[in-house]
Amino acid sequence: MSWDKPFREPIELPDGNTLVSLRDAGAYITQLSPSEHDAKEWQTAMHCLIEAADYGGPVSFARLGVAQALHRHQEKVFDPTRKRSRWRKPGLS
Repeated sequence: MSWDKPFREPIELPDGNTLVSLRDAGAYITQLSPSEHDAKEWQTAMHCLIEAADYGGPVSFARLGVAQALHRHQEKVFDPTRKRSRWRKPGLS
């Protein structure tokens, strides 16, 4: 594989820029502050990037790792409107 391999969908950054390829994501991570760069989520993202670029690992895992690291401080809130009920309503056949 190659570091120039593109993501299926670009990753939007908080500043409005986008990460289009493995190389873009790797360059972004190397520009982070040392304390941010050493965070567990960014280390995992970099591991996935290296696996995808150098060893033919899944690019989708690399994309997910970067996206999770970018949004790690966002609170996860359950949205009940997105949940589909698996049960039928009583009386319906």
